[in-house]
Amino acid sequence: MAGLSERVRALVRSDVASLEPYDPNFTPCKINLSANENTYGMPEAVRSAIDAAIVRTQTNRYPDPMSNDLRDKIAAWHGVRRENVCVGNGGDELLFNFFLAFGGPEKTLLDCPPTFTVYDIYSRMLGTRLVRCPRDPQTFELDLPAMLEAAPTADMVIVTSPNNPTGNVIARADVARLCEACPGIVMIDEAYTEFSDEGVSCEELLGTYDNLVILHTFSKAYCLAGVRVGYVLAAPDVIDVLGAVRQPYTADVFAQAAAEVVADHRHEFDATIQQIRQERERLAAGLAAIDGVQVWPSQGNFLLVRMPEAGVVRARLRDERSILVRDFSAAPGLEGCLRITVGTPTENDELIDAIATIVKEVA
Repeated sequence: MAGLSERVRALVRSDVASLEPYDPNFTPCKINLSANENTYGMPEAVRSAIDAAIVRTQTNRYPDPMSNDLRDKIAAWHGVRRENVCVGNGGDELLFNFFLAFGGPEKTLLDCPPTFTVYDIYSRMLGTRLVRCPRDPQTFELDLPAMLEAAPTADMVIVTSPNNPTGNVIARADVARLCEACPGIVMIDEAYTEFSDEGVSCEELLGTYDNLVILHTFSKAYCLAGVRVGYVLAAPDVIDVLGAVRQPYTADVFAQAAAEVVADHRHEFDATIQQIRQERERLAAGLAAIDGVQVWPSQGNFLLVRMPEAGVVRARLRDERSILVRDFSAAPGLEGCLRITVGTPTENDELIDAIATIVKEVA
């Protein structure tokens, strides 16, 4: 933290003093394609049901600390038992609890950058040793031989599938190999799996590997990013540990009520999810047709795009067109890259036109 005072620097742990806050670099804009949210918004019928549920919700009582009604709905959804489900305040809290339970000093995380930077932040925050197996610099595919070589000495392995920000997925057979090689816990972060092809999710391996954890969220496909509800699926003894380290009353009464409605009405999001998948391919083709722009295949609701002067393009999109995208050009391995959320057809058309104009001018 560059602005940390000497007084506080002397008081905090040295590994905390070196941390920088997670900053999505948000600014108000007309078209926000920077945070991988569902830009289509909540289906009206689902929103009405959520509003009605919230009106019925009592606020003078503490929420169910374990979110058991929601756990039951999630368990029925995924074909598991309540004992296999832990609910948290978004995926980020569940990730932190994962590190709190299974990381820390003398523990090791196997990470595969470029990926979600919060893994690195939480590792350093809790003093967890980090072993990196970088992805292929051209395709961003996993280096599975290197991972399998490192896995036997790892306490934790995290793979995001689809990966943020590159969009890659890991094959189910490769997850099985990691679970067999790692004596610790293997987490597959499936925050974006609703946007991927059928068969990508690794949930069916949960019955075979008791060291596998699957992370899900209501934030992306299900339009609850502002509510903050996530959940993990895992063996009951792993869920017990995650439940022991969690903060009390972590999911408030409104969050639980909203997520219960969405779980009941999840199929009403199917049409929007399919449209996002179709728009992803149309947006990718439109951007790839621009001279100097490279687009990677993605199974998320976002695209990783490389172009000349990416930082300049991002700033001009924001300042001249009121379009916000995420700049990854300063991240190792992602030089010249922007991550772009798939928007509505109108938003995507405006974005393609803007990038085509700006890239031509800066090239």
